[in-house]
Formats: sequence, C-alpha cells, structure tokens
Amino acid sequence: MEEKLVQEIPRKSQDLSQWYVEVIRRAELADYAPMKGMMVIRPSGYAIWENIQRLLDRRFKETGHTNAYFPLFIPESFLKKEAEHVEGFAPEVAWVTHGGQEELQERLAVRPTSEAIICAMYSKWVRSWRDLPILINQWANVVRWEKVTRPFLRTTEFLWQEGHTVHATYEDAQEEVLRILNIYKEFIENELAIKVYAGKKSDREKFAGALATYTVEALMPDGKALQAGTSHNLGQNFSKAFDIKFEDRDQKLKYAWQTSWGVSTRLVGATIMVHGDDDGLILPPHVAPYQAVIVPIFKVKDKETVLSVAENIYERLRKKFRTVYDYREEYTPGWKFAEWEMRGVPIRIEIGPRDIKENSLIFVRRDTREKVKINMDEVEEKLEELLEEVQKNLFQRSEKFTFENTRETLDYSELKEIIEEKRGFVISPWCGDQKCELKVKEETKATIRLIPLDEGDKIVGKKCVVCGKPAKHIAYFARAY
Repeated sequence: MEEKLVQEIPRKSQDLSQWYVEVIRRAELADYAPMKGMMVIRPSGYAIWENIQRLLDRRFKETGHTNAYFPLFIPESFLKKEAEHVEGFAPEVAWVTHGGQEELQERLAVRPTSEAIICAMYSKWVRSWRDLPILINQWANVVRWEKVTRPFLRTTEFLWQEGHTVHATYEDAQEEVLRILNIYKEFIENELAIKVYAGKKSDREKFAGALATYTVEALMPDGKALQAGTSHNLGQNFSKAFDIKFEDRDQKLKYAWQTSWGVSTRLVGATIMVHGDDDGLILPPHVAPYQAVIVPIFKVKDKETVLSVAENIYERLRKKFRTVYDYREEYTPGWKFAEWEMRGVPIRIEIGPRDIKENSLIFVRRDTREKVKINMDEVEEKLEELLEEVQKNLFQRSEKFTFENTRETLDYSELKEIIEEKRGFVISPWCGDQKCELKVKEETKATIRLIPLDEGDKIVGKKCVVCGKPAKHIAYFARAY
C-alpha cells in the first residue's frame, strides 16, 4: 500500500507539470470545479493560504494599513474611465448583463482588479491634505477569463490581497511602492523560504494604467520565472480619470498620487513547486497547515502504553505548534509515513515502546529524511529548533538553485542558447528600446522579468545585448508562467 501511494505521482524531475497537478490532487490541496478554469480550494490548501494571509496581514497593519471591502461588481463606465487600464484588462473581463430576468441598463464587470471601483469611492472621501494618506487593503477574490489555467498558478477565479493607497506627493507614493515591494520580498523569503529578485518592470510589462510597476520574481524548478507579487506607482492617472483632488497646505487644489499592490494564491503554487520532491509536498514550517505529525508505533500488547504517551505528547505540543495526532488503527505506520510525507508535514514524530523505555522519541525531517532522537522532556524546545532549521534549509536550497541558474552574458547568441538549453534568469544590458525587447520575446519566448533597482555603475560602457547600442538598463530575461 505504501509503495502504491508513492507511485501515484510522476517523478518531479521528469514531468514537473504532471507532478504538480498530481501532488495537488493527492495532497488534497485543491480540486477542479465543474466550471472551466476554476478550482475548489480544499481545507489543506486553504490552510496554507490562511497562514500566508495571517503573516502578511500582520505586516500590513504594522506599517499603518487597514482592511476594508469593496463591491465585486464594477460599472462598465467606471472601468472605461482610465483608457489604458480598460484596454489592458478587456480580454479577461467577465460581464454581468442581467439581474434576474431583467437586462441591466449598464453592464457590470466582475472584478478583475479594483482600481476603478475604489477610485470612485476615494473621489468622495478625499477633500483635504488632512485626509491623506489613505492606506487601505482588501482580501478578496477576482475573476480573469484566462485561456490557459493551472491550479493556484493561473485560474479564472483566484484569491488575493490588493492594497490601494492615496498620497499627497509623488515622493510619498513612491516610498509606499518600495515599502510594499520590500515587504513582499522579506515575506516570501522568510516565510515561504523562496528566493526572489526584486526590481522594476519594463514599460511593456508594467500594469495597465500604471506609471511604473515593481515586481518580485521567483525561479521555478523548470527554469521558468514566476511573478510572485507586484507593486504599482499609479501616478495621477487614476486620480485625474476619477477626479480625486485635495486642497493642499498651500490652499491649492491638486490631484492625488496613488499606488496599488498585490499577491495572490499563486504564492501557494510557488511554494508547492519550489520545495516539493518525488514523494510529494515539502512545506515550509511557517505556513504548513501542520508543523508536526505524531505517529504511534505499537503491537497489541503495547497499545495502551504507547497511545497514552503519544496523546500526552500531542497535548503538550498542540499548545504551541500546529500538530496532528494520527492514531488511526486501520492504517500501518508505513502507510502513514508515506501519507504525511505526501502532505509535506515538516516533522514526523515516531513514538514506540522502545522509545518510551528510553524516555525518548524520534523526529524525522521531511526535507532531509534525517532521524533525530529526542529526550521527551525537551520535545517542545527541540521541535522549535528543528522547525527553524527546516525553514532555513528550504530557503538555502531555493537560493542556491536560483543563483546557480542566474547567468550573465553580453552576447545575444549566448543569451538565446541559455534560454533554450539551460533556462533560468539571464542578465544582460539593454538599450531600453521595445523593439529589442520584443525581438528577444519573439525569438526565445523570454521576457524582461525585471530591471534591478541597484543598476548603478553596472551599465557604464555596456552595449545592448540585442542591437549593440549603449545600454540604459540591466535586464533579467527569462521565460515565465
């Protein structure tokens, strides 16, 4: 039974795409909904999202942000107010045309993003410099009619957070944009244990309607980049479209400066893909639904003693750690081991009669399979230490993989060769011309994922990798999800 369980998923190294889908199914993270391109997030998958939400929400509130909620439906006229914005989202918008049996006088868009409806409200709320800044975030669902979908990474409906802020000056808005970018980077690296690069999007890749878009990009095991989060400086584009004005200290009426930013359930997909192995999930302890699973091992004559001790350990641990106690008798210990490995629980705790006699138990790490003998009197302290070791090790793995698959070249032929044969990030100088950017995309399917914030002297004397003209930027190219 144990062998059959493990064999139900393909090897990650041989077929990442199929492995990903099968792990999600076997670990009961999500299931396909009857509607095309949509998924049902099952309790185990939603628990990961809840932990992401909890840890990220705390960071937002520590920096002065508050949560609110805005309507799911957006009048078509609102969406059309910012021309570039509506053009960018038009192919993905789902429309409501009827309410019951009556045809609506104006179509309603099902929220693809909330700038339009939120700006309509901000135009009512903002009157004076005293009203600023407005620092609001909402946790919500959005709908984008995607042609190609994959659970968590890209679905027609998904969950996310979207922050929308209003400021008196460009400088204040830009400070907010970079503050959030840094929060995303720190959060993804410290809580999800995924190495990311942070930087600015090219104009061609920026958010529709934004002055500038900043991004954090992660590298998946197949060498493709994944946009893990974005922070946008909207400038005054939306404030002018929605007439968001305020009376400044000099008593002059001015348009406000705005930002928006967000991450989504795509982070769950990234966590699955980056850390898992051929036997299933490996979840970072900080966001794992269960941080430890207790599996008692006994024969009939030892049953009462072992279960009593195992239950006692469980009651001790559950006060501080997310712990599950697998006392099911219809499954063998070996079957349980494979099951909880599939589900990615960071630490397995084995308790048997011999361990009890020695006042000890066994910790088994999911990331390394290492077994550690622990004194029962120190179980809380040792579990905390080991969970942090697992968390740190997972990040180091991700960081090592990312660095090993980030390469630099000044030669266009070599850039194309790397993208085709090795993948990963390719760092090259770029002149800033969209023609060169588009040529790379057409010939390699790679896009500019970001322009680093600290280019500094790195572009001095450099020539564009495509056309040979003087470089204006350092660009990170990669194929992407």
